[in-house]
Amino acid sequence: MPKLLNPVWNEAKDPKANRYTFREPSPTVRADVRTLVGYAPKELCVAVLGEKGAPLKTPRSIVVAGGRTSPVTLVVAEGQQLQFDNQDPFPHKLYDVGNKGLQPVEIAASKSRAWTPPGPGKYEIRDQLAPSIRSWIVVEPRAVAIAYPDRQGNFAVEVEAGKYTLQGYFSGEPVGKPLEVVVKPGPDEQFIKEAVVVGEAGGPNAEPGK
Repeated sequence: MPKLLNPVWNEAKDPKANRYTFREPSPTVRADVRTLVGYAPKELCVAVLGEKGAPLKTPRSIVVAGGRTSPVTLVVAEGQQLQFDNQDPFPHKLYDVGNKGLQPVEIAASKSRAWTPPGPGKYEIRDQLAPSIRSWIVVEPRAVAIAYPDRQGNFAVEVEAGKYTLQGYFSGEPVGKPLEVVVKPGPDEQFIKEAVVVGEAGGPNAEPGK
């Protein structure tokens, strides 16, 4: 997970972006710790892929607050309704890059907006009023369930018995290597012995999928 860099923070460090800060790097803090890596519990989505997924009967919530969305990357089945909940004390005007269906309509403070992506694919969501907001919706027809790992990399999902593929998604793109798993009819708790690989060995890489 530490190999994944959020493109928003990675672009912000470019001097040409003119995003200045009063903070000064501390010489006592290691360089690798100062790297602005992605925050796995909201940015790394582990999707469980089966033969065919089905949308939830209730909308899946996406919280807009503090200049970001939670989660940042979300993988859903085709036909899944989303609900953007603005928890900031000011409005947001979300839209999708490429004009695929989400028009820039203002969401007032403490208000919500529902939207259903029109079909499979990747949707990049931005905000006309807050440039730091940049998130991704991936509509994957095979998505059965999703999970977000904690800081130690642990996660859990609840699925029926069967064969599945676990795939990590970061910044709207599949990352690492897919992992094939078999869920047996019992017991209720079954553990995966292999790790879900989401980043290659080596230094941090800013490009999704590598």
